[in-house]
Amino acid sequence: MRISGRPTAVLASAASLAALAALCGCTVQPTGADGKARAPVHFQTPGQSPGRPLGGAPGSRPANPTRSAQPAPAAPAPRVLWSRGDSGPGVRGLQSRLRQVAWLFDGPTGSYDDLTERAVRGFQGKRGLPQTGRTDTVTWQRLVAMTHRPGTWELYLMGGQPVGAPDPRCLTGRVLCIDKTTRTLRWMVGGQTLATASVRFGALYTPTREGVFHIYRKARTWVSTLYHSPMPYAMFFSGGQAVHYSYDFAARGYAGASHGCVNVRDETAIAQLFAQVRVGDKVVVHW
Repeated sequence: MRISGRPTAVLASAASLAALAALCGCTVQPTGADGKARAPVHFQTPGQSPGRPLGGAPGSRPANPTRSAQPAPAAPAPRVLWSRGDSGPGVRGLQSRLRQVAWLFDGPTGSYDDLTERAVRGFQGKRGLPQTGRTDTVTWQRLVAMTHRPGTWELYLMGGQPVGAPDPRCLTGRVLCIDKTTRTLRWMVGGQTLATASVRFGALYTPTREGVFHIYRKARTWVSTLYHSPMPYAMFFSGGQAVHYSYDFAARGYAGASHGCVNVRDETAIAQLFAQVRVGDKVVVHW
C-alpha cells in the first residue's frame, strides 16, 4: 500500500525514529514532502530549561543532591570579665549583686576567691549556663538584669572602703580621727596616718556624738552596763561612748548599728590600736 507516493514502511520507520528521539532527548532531522531536510527540532525532557541541551552549560558540573551542607561556624565564646584571683571594684560589684540573689553571703571583699567562684558556678547552673565559675559577659548580663545597682554601703558592707582626707583638727598631736562620711578611723601622730580601720556608728535614735574629745578611760574587757553587751578593747571618749571591738559588726557588717559607740570589726587592728593609744589622746568625730 502507498500513501502520498511513499511506502508505508518508510513512514513507520520515520515515526519510530521520532519517538525514539523524544525518549532519548536527541535532535532529529525531519524531511519535508520534497525530501529536503527541515530545521532541527529539539525535544525537551521534564526539568530541562527551554533551549538548553541536557547536561547544563558547557563546563558546568551537575549538582550533587547527596552532598550535605557545610555546618555553620561556631559562635565565639563569651568574653571572661573576672575569674578566680582577680580583684578590684568590678569584683566587689559582682559580689554585691550575688548577695542580692542569695548566692553569696560573705563580703563583698573585692577579691575573687573560692566562695565567689562557687557562687558564680551555682548561679550559672541555675540559669542553664555553662558552669565555669568564671564571670563572662553572658553571666554578667543575666545577673545585672536580676539585681539593682548596689549602693556605697552595699559595696562596702564589711568595710574596706577608701579613707577620706583627714579633718584639719586631726593634723596635730596624737589623734583618733573618725570620719562618719567614709566610715573610717585613722590613728594619726603628728599629722601622719599610722593605721586605718573600718568603723560603724550609732543608730538613728542612739547617734554617735560629734566633736573633739579625749580618751578618759581604757578597758581591755568591758560589758555595757546599759545593754549588757561585750565591749572588748574599749577606749571611752564621751560618757558611755567608746571605740571598741564589735562581734556583731564582724558578723553582720553595716547591716547593724551600735548604741552610740564607734564599732571596729577587725579585732587584730583594734588590739594593736588599744596598745598604742593613751589616756588623754584626742578623739575627733566628724563628717
